[in-house]
Amino acid sequence: MEEDGVDFWWVDWQQGNTSKIEGLDPLWMLNHYHFLDNGRDGKRPMTFSRYAGPGSHRYPVGFSGDTHITWESLDFQPYFTATASNIGYGWWSHDIGGHMLGSKDEELEIRWYQFGVFSPIMRLHSSCNEFSGKEPWKFSMETHAIMNDFLRLRHRMVPYLYSMNYLASEGRPLISPMYYDYPDEWDAYAVKNQYYFGTELIVAPITSKCIEGVNRAKVKVWLPKGKYFDIFSDTVYTGDRFINMYRDKSTMPVLAKAGAILPLTNEIFGQDFLNNPRDLVLFVYPGADNEFDLYEDDGETLGYKDGHFAITKLINDNSKCEFVIKKPQGDIGLLPKTRNIQLHFLATNDNKADIYVGETKVEALYAYDENSHTFVVEIKDWDYNEDIRVCLERKHEIRPNDVKAAVYDILNTAEISYIEKEDVYRPIMAGRSKDYIISELSGRSIDGDVRDAVIEQVLAYID
Repeated sequence: MEEDGVDFWWVDWQQGNTSKIEGLDPLWMLNHYHFLDNGRDGKRPMTFSRYAGPGSHRYPVGFSGDTHITWESLDFQPYFTATASNIGYGWWSHDIGGHMLGSKDEELEIRWYQFGVFSPIMRLHSSCNEFSGKEPWKFSMETHAIMNDFLRLRHRMVPYLYSMNYLASEGRPLISPMYYDYPDEWDAYAVKNQYYFGTELIVAPITSKCIEGVNRAKVKVWLPKGKYFDIFSDTVYTGDRFINMYRDKSTMPVLAKAGAILPLTNEIFGQDFLNNPRDLVLFVYPGADNEFDLYEDDGETLGYKDGHFAITKLINDNSKCEFVIKKPQGDIGLLPKTRNIQLHFLATNDNKADIYVGETKVEALYAYDENSHTFVVEIKDWDYNEDIRVCLERKHEIRPNDVKAAVYDILNTAEISYIEKEDVYRPIMAGRSKDYIISELSGRSIDGDVRDAVIEQVLAYID
């Protein structure tokens, strides 16, 4: 079967204490030998298995058990996954969507998918029940569209995920509790379902139903000091506090730190996403200086242990109004012959740019998207022989949040009276101060969650 194309095996149902060697768990032995056997032809070994106890992270991608199709089961997964990193087990695979029992709940399935995209291994699974399949086309058009968007986002993130999993092989897990980076902050221990997803993102999965009347679900988020950007809306938040974040079914809180660099690809169809991309998209956030090492290798063999990999250093020099792409170091034969790069400077205003390849100034291709507040710079056919410098005319400044638009969206879908909606919206449209708006909202007898959802947007960014 391996000769016919089977890449690896799922070892299931073999754990226990019954063996002829005292103290030997059969599952541990099977994991060990399947792992070695899978790498016998020089490829990178991989197997997939149940948990065989502390230390067994050295062998398989883990299978966390038959999850139930319930909100309670979903709510346990982020905490379980993040804290597993405490014993080195960072590569967990879940039955995304729920494996068994429960009943059909499209909102629950959406939240499972969203957590799956921001978990170590994205694997949809279910029992052999005629009605419990997880295929997107088995759901309504709205749910289907949201599922498709998130599945494609997962594929787009492969350059980021691959670089982060290289770091995982060196000791930093893809998913880690907040207290890893902030061990002296008591608040970091209070958000059990929140975690770092690599070095650039903070994720707070939604694991509860939308609140009736608001049509949004709520999750408590703790943000460390600094500025953070919702990657779906580019809303900027000021940290060093707890924030109740409200999201409709189509989104969830995923926050990029100030200065974050997210390498993505648009090559996601068929097996395209398995290749090191010729067309690379770099999301760049304002507010701080930052560096990112884009890691690439052949994706199959152990050649990386002998230096067969390439690292491209990306530098967001926000203070100097520059973004630098260093020429790759290592085995550049693993990369496409040339590469097209799109730089997306997000959450910002219009700008101009000069582009240098080495010391040579080249034609600058750039444009501004007013709808997404994104300044896009294109670089064509880079051959890796020289560094690239993108010099912005003005600093990549943080664009103020569009509070009016965000509040309108909340009120438009809220199920409260039209008069109440106008009463809430009036001081915001009038441009009144934040203190005035909060005082006005506090004095009105409107739904508490509608009020708090509006307050989230009014107070998201504090100078």
